[in-house]
Amino acid sequence: MKNETKPMYGGQAVVEGVMFAGKAHSVTAIRRKDRSIEYFRLPRQTNPTLAFLKKIPFIRGIVAMIEASANGAKHLQFASERYELDENEEAPQETKTKPSKLSLVLGVAVVGVLSFLFAKTIFTLVPVFLAASLKPLFPTKMAQIFVEGIFKLVLLLAYIYFISLTPIIKRVFQYHGAEHKVINAFEAGLPLTVENVQRSSRLHYRCGSSFILFTVIVGVFVYMFVPTDPLWLRVVNRLALIPVVLGISFEVLQFTNKLRDIPVLRWLGYPGLWLQLLTTKEPTDDQVEVAIASFQELLRLEENVESETKAVQ
Repeated sequence: MKNETKPMYGGQAVVEGVMFAGKAHSVTAIRRKDRSIEYFRLPRQTNPTLAFLKKIPFIRGIVAMIEASANGAKHLQFASERYELDENEEAPQETKTKPSKLSLVLGVAVVGVLSFLFAKTIFTLVPVFLAASLKPLFPTKMAQIFVEGIFKLVLLLAYIYFISLTPIIKRVFQYHGAEHKVINAFEAGLPLTVENVQRSSRLHYRCGSSFILFTVIVGVFVYMFVPTDPLWLRVVNRLALIPVVLGISFEVLQFTNKLRDIPVLRWLGYPGLWLQLLTTKEPTDDQVEVAIASFQELLRLEENVESETKAVQ
């Protein structure tokens, strides 16, 4: 079966598991401390307004991100709560108190709240001020924008690298790799066995990591059309243009995904794939098993909906 005939599924890694989303459902499977696999199933609500907006180029990307964040938060909460329960079960009785949540927050929130603050504030503004401080060396508008982009890229890579050193985030990145492997095996038409999935790549063109990198590249080109002086105006337009950069970056991501099977042109998506070498890690067979279970449960639910729809028609 060719790739284009297959529906496109998305997903994300959660604490000790993987979430996959289809047209009608999203499913998370997590590994509990007793080695069992627990599922969280969530029907996807259809909103006519959002469905309409997701058909409009340059707007659909922002809408999709908001929707995915809202849906993903519920799955993250489920996984985080189960993780905390398992951790508390192994802790001494006197330590089974609410403060144990701190370790979980420091791990998961790094990818959630802190990543949002970093991306929207530090990641946007710090490169501006760093580039401006080097204006005597790089006085032209073109040079300033280029230097700003370099600083943004360095901060991005450093941020991802350092959070990947924490044990909990390293495991999340392993599940991220397992998620990609399952999708790649499915799109290649392979039976979803641990062996087949492990042989598949942990990198994927549609990954959100690629999207983040494209925002840096796209931003360089977008900023060419707005002034860099005075500094206060530069700060204002950088913040104001965040939705524009996000919208264009989403379209670039979709475009590179369509070209991934075309020789020569597939290299357009390589920068995003290179970034995934940091945001994904090779998973264990145990983690792949969880990812497969999550995806197969999603397929089962999606097939049920399709069968019910056909029966009604």
